[in-house]
Amino acid sequence: MIPGTSIDHIYIVHGISGYEAREPLMKELLLTQHGLEYELVTESADQVENDAWLEKYFEPEIKKNLQKGSTYCTLVHFRIYEKILSNNDRFAIIFENDICFIGKKFLENIALVAQEAEQLEEGFIISLENSTLLFPPWRNVKKGKFLYRATKGRCAGAYLIDRKAAQIMLDDLKINKCHVVIDWWHNIMVQKGALKMYWAHPPLTEQGSFNGTLASSISIRNNGTIRRFRWLSQKFVKMYITRLFR
Repeated sequence: MIPGTSIDHIYIVHGISGYEAREPLMKELLLTQHGLEYELVTESADQVENDAWLEKYFEPEIKKNLQKGSTYCTLVHFRIYEKILSNNDRFAIIFENDICFIGKKFLENIALVAQEAEQLEEGFIISLENSTLLFPPWRNVKKGKFLYRATKGRCAGAYLIDRKAAQIMLDDLKINKCHVVIDWWHNIMVQKGALKMYWAHPPLTEQGSFNGTLASSISIRNNGTIRRFRWLSQKFVKMYITRLFR
C-alpha cells in the first residue's frame, strides 16, 4: 500500500530461480529507499501446477511461439491479476524485477498519478515507464496533467492497473487464450476496445534491461557503458527533438 493513495499493492514480476541478484536490488529501491512494501510473485516450483496455469491462460502452441522466459514472465502477470481480484485491490502497481526510478520524486509523482487515475473510467492500464521511448507530442502536454490517452503501451515493465482491468483481462482469457508476450497482449486488448491505455508523462520509471544498468532476462540486450550511452542519447533525441515533429 502507498499511503495517501488508492494504490493497495505493489507486485513484482519475479522468477523462482536465476533472479537472486534482483531481489536485493528491489528491496533496496522499494523498501529501504522509499519505505514501500511489495510482494514478489513467481511461477510455481511444481511443474504440474505450472502446466495447469499454462493450459488455463495460453494457447496450446505457446511453447513453440515464445521462449520459456517470455512465457513465464507473461504467466506471472496473469497470476498477479488473480491476486488483485482476491485482494480486492482498487489500484495496484506491477513492476518487473529490473525497474529503476527516474529522478527522486517517485512517491510524490505516483501520488499525483493515482489522484488523476481516480477520475478515469474504470478498466485501464497506466504505463509508468519510458521503455519504448515514446512520449505524448509537445502540443498535447499540459501543465499539472500526468495522464495521456494512448493507443498502445510502452512495454509491461511498470504500470498501474485498476481492479476492473484485471477482471476484464482474466475474463477475456477464458475465451481467448494468450498467444503473445504480455506487452503485445495488452496492446491487443486495447486495440479491440476492451481496455483503455494511458501514458504517465513525464515517465516515472525505466527498465534496467533497457537503459544498460542490468542485463535482460528475456532478451539478448547487454548491460554496460556502451549500451548506457546509446540509451541516454536516444532518450534525449526522442524526448526533446523528435517530439517537436509529431
